[in-house]
Amino acid sequence: MIGASDLRFFPSADGDLAYLDTGSGDPVVLIHSGFVDHRVWQDQIPALAAHHRVIAPDVRGHGLSANATAPFRWADDLAGLLRHLDAGPAVLVGLSMGGVIATDTVLEHPGLVRAVVTCGAATGDFRSTDPWHQEVQAETARALAAGDVEGWLTAFLRVVPGPHRTADDIDPGILGRLREMALHTISKHTPGERNRLVPVTGSFERAPKIEVPLLAVNGALEPDDVLAAAERLAGAVPGGRTVTVGGTGHYPNMERPELFNRILLDFLRAL
Repeated sequence: MIGASDLRFFPSADGDLAYLDTGSGDPVVLIHSGFVDHRVWQDQIPALAAHHRVIAPDVRGHGLSANATAPFRWADDLAGLLRHLDAGPAVLVGLSMGGVIATDTVLEHPGLVRAVVTCGAATGDFRSTDPWHQEVQAETARALAAGDVEGWLTAFLRVVPGPHRTADDIDPGILGRLREMALHTISKHTPGERNRLVPVTGSFERAPKIEVPLLAVNGALEPDDVLAAAERLAGAVPGGRTVTVGGTGHYPNMERPELFNRILLDFLRAL
């Protein structure tokens, strides 16, 4: 089991950013989803590290990484880490928020990226129109504004089964892992804290300029508009394609790790 003692720290211009660096070979960067940390990849890290150098950062404001005290961009943080580690060009694998970071980085720092895998994500321009998704987002926003951590966690975990299942359909170990990570990250922040993230704009319009292979992996039980956005992204990138993981929602890497790992390793071998 990977623990905090295995992490290293990159002294960025705005605080220390935590990351795991293990294995050897061509670099693969695993970028986690929102409100959790690098441990969301615990079923992928050993499988990939058997063949590759695996770098798994805690995104700024998450896990053991510093919160922002000045404006920042996710892509610039990741580019700074890759240059610090002399680890480019790397394959970027991003889940949800991490998928947006991956597409931002290939657009803003293309020389550092060899290929991209997104999961449950498209680009930062995507805004869900699905009523279920909008309801969950409104519920999390209300709980956050009220300082209701338990209410926020309950709403956050609704995304795991998605619109077609309930929590009873999910391995409680998965829910427990996500809950623990999310509670740690949300506890790093205060109600009303200023959001200093500077978004990358025009990302989908620039997708045809992505010159590296892109694979969009998605759980079949995601909302339809999420699946459509991933297909649209893959269709816009000259080297883009999609794979759907049956019987899973937003976290196929956790629900069906062996299949997810096989998809990743097959993609990496083909590069």
